[in-house]
Amino acid sequence: MFEVGDKIVYPNHGAGTIVAKETKKILGEEKEYFIMELPIGEMRVMIPVDKAEEIGLRDIIDEEEAEDVFHLLKGEKSKMSQNWNRRYRANMEKLKTGDIFEVGEVVRNLTIRDEEKGLSTGEKKMLSNARQILISELVLVRKESKKQIEKMIEKTFEKTLKKREKEKREREKREKEKEVEEKKETNKNPEADGTESKDQQ
Repeated sequence: MFEVGDKIVYPNHGAGTIVAKETKKILGEEKEYFIMELPIGEMRVMIPVDKAEEIGLRDIIDEEEAEDVFHLLKGEKSKMSQNWNRRYRANMEKLKTGDIFEVGEVVRNLTIRDEEKGLSTGEKKMLSNARQILISELVLVRKESKKQIEKMIEKTFEKTLKKREKEKREREKREKEKEVEEKKETNKNPEADGTESKDQQ
């Protein structure tokens, strides 16, 4: 069971610290609630103590796992449906798990897709929400400010996108060189493109 002072994750909301445990009467029923304070926006959330397991509350990750999250952000975009609705639902399910690696995957995939093709209004909102969930936990794990964590994430994506751009340019260069070589071969051997020499006519 969680106690006051514990740093926890509330799936689809983010990470925070339990600052109090209070009994409140709501709709005529008395219940115990954890009062969780999020490090971003100083927002407080009430969580029913008897629903903690059902909701999926968990402890925050450790620093080693935080490094794994940044490593995940550096990775390639995983396969996503081209259908907007299916893609949105799949990403929403990942956010609901409360698993930081699933959340990180959503952030990475949507960030890369935004760079490549752009995002719809709905997916932009989802990306913003996923980033806040991710940052809220990393802030508590790394004991750093929101701005510092945001900069770390931005730098991670900048390096990744620069690497992707470099690889793209190199790939295009190789394809162009191959095309030039193929043209040269065709000019040397006119028969290669289906034409016949005068001696064969």
